[in-house]
Amino acid sequence: MAAIVEGTNLTKRFGTGDATVVAIDSVDIAIQESELVMIMGDSGCGKTTLISLLGCILTPDEGELRIDSETIHQATRDMSQIRREKIGFVFQLFHLLPYLTALENVIVAMDIARTNAEEAEDRAQELLMQVGLAERLHHRPAQLSGGEKQRVSFARALANRPKIIFADEPTANLDSRQSDNLMSLIQELRQEHQTTIAIVTHHEGLKANADRVILMKDGRIVA
Repeated sequence: MAAIVEGTNLTKRFGTGDATVVAIDSVDIAIQESELVMIMGDSGCGKTTLISLLGCILTPDEGELRIDSETIHQATRDMSQIRREKIGFVFQLFHLLPYLTALENVIVAMDIARTNAEEAEDRAQELLMQVGLAERLHHRPAQLSGGEKQRVSFARALANRPKIIFADEPTANLDSRQSDNLMSLIQELRQEHQTTIAIVTHHEGLKANADRVILMKDGRIVA
């Protein structure tokens, strides 16, 4: 099975001089096609920084990153284009635009990718129906529950048919029932869209859903 994302000797530092913090320390990692991976560890261990590197939000100070067989540090196009075409993100705090409806929040991701307006609306409706929000298309985030907001986030992440979705603590603001429902949805979406998913989480109960668990400590992968 091919690796969708592969990092070799990835290192990321913040600060300068005596204040330098090594957030990611010589990490080697590969995430395979259609794999569901949990990245776990204590707060401050580097989990979110790692997926920010793998998702082209941050640039490594050292090492090499490949996404879908493309070596990113040698890419001739900008990082935002790579993110639009290959990567989806789901954030702990949802990051939905409050003045847009659920439908519009999904459409806007495709607008950025310059998808035809009619095609974008059709796909947004289809994705929101798949995540169980057919009756919430025209509701704004303030009118949605936490679980519903996270479902919109996953629909938006899938909008441009990414190779991989990175989700940062997607169940952190959900109760246990909503968390279980969201994990069932994630499994369904993975099967339906054949998308690789990497989840950063503290939630030990989610481990049973993973194909593989990656444990981090002090900026390194330890298991």
